[in-house]
Amino acid sequence: MPTLDYLERAARRRIPRFAYDFLEGGTGADVGIAENRAALDAVKLVPRYGAPGPVNTATELFGTRYSAPLGISPVGVDGLVWPGATRLLAKAAAKARIPYVVGTLAGASIEEVAALAGDCTWFQLYGLPGRDHLVTLDLVRRAEAAGARALVATLDAPVRSKRPRDLSNGLVVPFRTTARTVRDVALAWPWALALAKAGTPQFANMAPYVEAPATMPKTAGFVQTEIKGTFSWEAVKRLRDAWPRALVMKGVMHPADAETALSIGVDGILVSNHGGRQLDAAPAAIDVLPAIAATVGTRATVLFDSGIRSGLDVARALALGATGTFCGRAFLIGLAGIGDGGADYVAELLTEELQVAMGQLGVRDLPSLRGVERRHAGAFAFQP
Repeated sequence: MPTLDYLERAARRRIPRFAYDFLEGGTGADVGIAENRAALDAVKLVPRYGAPGPVNTATELFGTRYSAPLGISPVGVDGLVWPGATRLLAKAAAKARIPYVVGTLAGASIEEVAALAGDCTWFQLYGLPGRDHLVTLDLVRRAEAAGARALVATLDAPVRSKRPRDLSNGLVVPFRTTARTVRDVALAWPWALALAKAGTPQFANMAPYVEAPATMPKTAGFVQTEIKGTFSWEAVKRLRDAWPRALVMKGVMHPADAETALSIGVDGILVSNHGGRQLDAAPAAIDVLPAIAATVGTRATVLFDSGIRSGLDVARALALGATGTFCGRAFLIGLAGIGDGGADYVAELLTEELQVAMGQLGVRDLPSLRGVERRHAGAFAFQP
């Protein structure tokens, strides 16, 4: 399994079709996913030779030292792709010393993840505006008590996007079991065995907010009615007041939005188009990264997510202005393609590929990547 493409082919054989479609599919015609990939491939970096030496991938984000500028993005319902995924991702993050942004809709609670991942724990937050953000602010409290190092509030899910593959497969709330899904599970025996071991996927963070016992139908119903996704800027101000550590806004795609976030006191900007899964007309995330980095990069930590599939992609994003990168799909592909050790394998794979890319480019540390000569014809030009 020398690259993510090999893992992806294995994943197709090992997990049910509905799980694979959830992992690989986007909105509309999957244009956003394809454009993220094409735009990253179009970024060219010029190598320099004659000064070989060891490379150092270590970095510091918000006061915590990590082994690489690489983290695990949040993925809602990650246990659908590989049962028990949340705990496995938390363990992999701790082992590799990289940050893990556990999601609001992950399969294990923030408290359990923090116990496994320690200071590698970050927390992703969706908005639950009901009762004047009562649950939203309680999740913030829980994340602080658990020791999460950063709060990552998501902006880019103002409405639920239409994902045709999921609708075709009956991945709705409540989930509709059909003869086809039963057949798919029976054929994907590694996934079925993992399900028997880990149990049915849950919305663990939501359990305290529904009437006991917190069954999957109850928590799923709560998610369906209460989670509205995004935050208004007024709500972001409340998050800033409530959260004492690093606050990151995820899903920023315009420099003006980054400026607004900084005016509120946000510490980090995570440039992301939700992995191409929200709006097919949106530009590739990598194409808006340079403009945002040029606008706020000296005043905030600029991070990147969407389309990362290799260590070379990490190098591309850092060369264009990011301080750190995140990917979710890659780590879930590892779990689906290998099993429980798949996330560990992907962390090692991407870090090694980053080291190779840096060695080929002639840079020894991460800041030096900013000085690499590059061609980025697709860079988005914003109107003043």
